Amino acid sequence: MNTKRRVAVVGLGSMGGAMASTLHAAGWDVIGFDPSESARTAAAAGGITTTASLEDLAGTPYAVLSLPSAKIVEATVPTLLAKPGVVAIVDTTTSEPGTSQAMADLAAAKDAAFVDAPVSGGRDGAATGTLSAFVGGTDAALASAQPVLQALTGGRFAHIGGPGSGNVVKLLNNVLAAANLVSVGEALGVAKAYGIDPAVAAESISNASGGSKVSANMYPNWVLSGTHDSGFSLGLMARDAALAIDVAREVGEQPELLAAAAEQWQEALALLGPAADFTEIARTVAPAVTPAGAPESSDAA
Repeated sequence: MNTKRRVAVVGLGSMGGAMASTLHAAGWDVIGFDPSESARTAAAAGGITTTASLEDLAGTPYAVLSLPSAKIVEATVPTLLAKPGVVAIVDTTTSEPGTSQAMADLAAAKDAAFVDAPVSGGRDGAATGTLSAFVGGTDAALASAQPVLQALTGGRFAHIGGPGSGNVVKLLNNVLAAANLVSVGEALGVAKAYGIDPAVAAESISNASGGSKVSANMYPNWVLSGTHDSGFSLGLMARDAALAIDVAREVGEQPELLAAAAEQWQEALALLGPAADFTEIARTVAPAVTPAGAPESSDAA
């Protein structure tokens, strides 16, 4: 066994499970951990070796984290570093800059590398190794983590800057997407009120200066169809949008338009609940454009 090709994947949900499968298909010796037995079972069905104990992963040369929050990252990294042998930890979690800076320092003290590498591209990108990543870390840490990043992104990663900077830009990306989901929905709602087919309006706008991935792909595929099955939750997007505003305010910035959009996500969260698909924001800002319609109070139950 080539120990240099051993990688632990911590978090086997929609994204982590798909990344584990991609690494496995690329020839890596993968071992996965998730506290959820069902997540471990699903990964095992795809040929991934799993464990019910995070401690079993200590000292694994490479690790990929796909976790729900910065607090869980903080609890996980020390366990992985408890034994020697770690080369690099690649944290794909949309986390907090301060956490990534602290984890990078902790890893460096153990002669290991840590990079924050939050990803974009959804479950399809994770399953095909075509994610894009915003990478924060030192040049040396990036060099250590590059084999894993290459496998997950096919080279589609950008080195943003030092530790934590990947998280900053990913949060900005997500709050911009959050604002765009609101604004495109409102615009298509106006078009529908004028008797214009929202699909026609979305296609036309997407070929002009107001177009975006939201108008070209997200609304046609997931909103106008009423499927709302992107695989990314409203709870996570609402969290990311709020965190982006917090990060901005920490450095004295006051992004008023983005803050207003982030507040609309909090309102949608209260109505729809965290498990709703993130594209269901349309149900609160422009219910007429989606067959799913406006939420009822029971939706958040």
